[in-house]
Amino acid sequence: MSARARPRLLDLAPDEEDFRAAVLAGLLARPKSIPCKFLYDEAGSRLFEAICDLPEYYPTRTETALLERNAGEMAARIGPGCELIELGSGASRKVRLLLDALDHPAAYLPVDIAREPLFAAAAAIAHDYPALAVTAICADYSQGLNLPPPSAGRRRVAFFPGSTIGNLKPAAARSFLAACARLLAGGGALIVGVDLKKAPAILHAAYNDAQGVTAAFNLNLLTRINRELDGDFDLDGFRHLAFYNEAAGRIEIYLESRREQLVHVAGVPVRCAAGERIHTEDSCKYGVAEFQALSIAAGFRPSAVWQDDAALFSIHYLEAP
Repeated sequence: MSARARPRLLDLAPDEEDFRAAVLAGLLARPKSIPCKFLYDEAGSRLFEAICDLPEYYPTRTETALLERNAGEMAARIGPGCELIELGSGASRKVRLLLDALDHPAAYLPVDIAREPLFAAAAAIAHDYPALAVTAICADYSQGLNLPPPSAGRRRVAFFPGSTIGNLKPAAARSFLAACARLLAGGGALIVGVDLKKAPAILHAAYNDAQGVTAAFNLNLLTRINRELDGDFDLDGFRHLAFYNEAAGRIEIYLESRREQLVHVAGVPVRCAAGERIHTEDSCKYGVAEFQALSIAAGFRPSAVWQDDAALFSIHYLEAP
């Protein structure tokens, strides 16, 4: 790789002590929970990419089709020479559709908590777009972003695909959007993918696939704890549980203990009753008007929205103050 195509790397990720503290606090609480950001170690990231290709998992292919159809209009709204920030960049697949449509983008700043997949994806982008300044930032963007200052005169636009905003309950999503509005203030914008409310049967299938990949992704969190925190979880003692809470408008995901058991994490004993659940993730769903109202409350001005004909998924263009 030439020096010109080499990405800059900023490693601001939480260390093992942060992981240990969060896991122990969550397992000793009532009810038990572990933040979903810890699902994405290297193995978890690979499993999530596999989930995105499953026939039941409509969000990725639907959002990709929306980007393929509308990236030109998005690029026209953004204008030339922008600095593009991607939050939760993963494998940086979808952003290529936007980069290809943009008029001479100046910089790309992917942000993700999974270190190795982030750096690999950033290197691939730098190789394929040699005129683009790439700075990969390994960080927990939900805890605030300490980004390099923008270049003089450059417009900053954030790209937040995959309906990752749904991992936050509405009050937390509003706070996160407000932080994004402050980050992008001065003429920036946010392009955000949002999963729409729909028939519960479609949602159930998407999070309980027939091949069991989503279950493996969820259970991999226990494998990570065993490996990194000297845990002794028996994976056969837990099962993946995901269901749609229609009243709350969200998928809720848990690891459920199949029996009464005692496990240890970093030398600390943790009791799990039969049927007790460890909450690992939420995925909130919205109506278009509902999400626009949330973004207005956070300080954005909604100026465009794109959705597929089946009304499965939406992409919103939000202008910062």
